[in-house]
Amino acid sequence: MTQEQIVIGTRGSDLALYQANFIKNILISQYNCDVALKIIKTTGDNIDHLAFDKMEGKGFFTRELEDALLSSEIDLAVHSLKDLMTSQPEGLTLGAVGFRADFRELLLIRPEAATEDGFLPVKDGSVLGTSSARRQCQVLYHNPSVKIKDLRGNVPTRVQKLRDGDYDAIVLAAAGLDRLELDLSGLKAVRLDPEQFLPAPAQAILGMQIRKEDNQTAEVVTKLNSEEAELQIALERGLLARYDSGCTLPLGVKSDLSGGKLRLKAVLGVRQGDGWSGLKHADISGDNAEQIVTEAYNQLQESTAIANSSHEG
Repeated sequence: MTQEQIVIGTRGSDLALYQANFIKNILISQYNCDVALKIIKTTGDNIDHLAFDKMEGKGFFTRELEDALLSSEIDLAVHSLKDLMTSQPEGLTLGAVGFRADFRELLLIRPEAATEDGFLPVKDGSVLGTSSARRQCQVLYHNPSVKIKDLRGNVPTRVQKLRDGDYDAIVLAAAGLDRLELDLSGLKAVRLDPEQFLPAPAQAILGMQIRKEDNQTAEVVTKLNSEEAELQIALERGLLARYDSGCTLPLGVKSDLSGGKLRLKAVLGVRQGDGWSGLKHADISGDNAEQIVTEAYNQLQESTAIANSSHEG
């Protein structure tokens, strides 16, 4: 490895490789960098039979990449920012954030389980696959008749499990399917309104993590930063940070930036035994991100969980 080469660390999934190669190609074509990729397996990749809330610890898809950064095995880690903890390990920082794709959730349904009615147009009693607590509580809020079944694996694997009949429907991030350009023929695809089904904090945003003292890498990587994405993150991940949690928290958020005004909408699932009693809601507007986050957090803490026991279809 020459001194000028930037080594990008990435997970080995199709989506992670797409994202790492996306950044690699920009660094090569626009900044004439010498870039190499190094694949690193994470805990989340090695343990694919457990739901996230059954796994111990945090940072299931990021910890090994961060360790590789700290040991100078790699110079840059490209993350789906929604997987990254809000607190950075000592010695690491986000050099850039941006390239947000469609942040909506995509509901995929086998034709025989689809209906024409309702926000979640699946037949009563359908088996819906997801291991995300955030998705589970919102699915059951909109359609309590659905039966939730854990779903793990990379994006193509999840789609194949649906095709194989293991599930009647699944929910995935639209961005991942769009980036991979997967064939969805024969399945009903519904992009869910993010005002009603809220995505994960910073969903579809890429985060480029580097060592704080690595000025050479930072000089190039910081040029990729998006100020708009920074503001969205201040709202969405700012609220997540109040809970000192990660992707296991049943928190859905949506931020809006228009006309100098900021808005943050959020829902938080409330557990009841092994299930959910409903959602807490917050919707705050203003011009100061930190104040909006504080008010949204307080509103979630003070509000009562609302259960939606009625559904169409």
